[in-house]
Amino acid sequence: MPDFLFDKKLYYNPVEFAMDRIGGTWKMPILWRLKDRVMRYGELKKDIPHITHKMLTSQLRELEAEGFIDRKVYPVVPPKVEYSITERGLSAIPIIETIRNYGLQLMEEFNVNENH
Repeated sequence: MPDFLFDKKLYYNPVEFAMDRIGGTWKMPILWRLKDRVMRYGELKKDIPHITHKMLTSQLRELEAEGFIDRKVYPVVPPKVEYSITERGLSAIPIIETIRNYGLQLMEEFNVNENH
């Protein structure tokens, strides 16, 4: 496949393009948690304890901008915001599950303990 431009960035292959959308440390864990239910910001933060508030906010914004999640704001005080996965986000779940299973397999092969 030839190189291609998207949003002023040069990509060399579709894997690079996909990983730019859902890769990194936090996007897949966020999508994984939203696959089964709608969640509020605080619930996501509690479920992913090592992510900073700044990073969670930026990752949610990126996922929303690219159509992987929806953000619904309710006109109440205090503010209520819910995040849900979209069809595009759901289409990434089988890929995330495969990567997760491969990671678990590698951890076993390398004798890595999940608890450090």
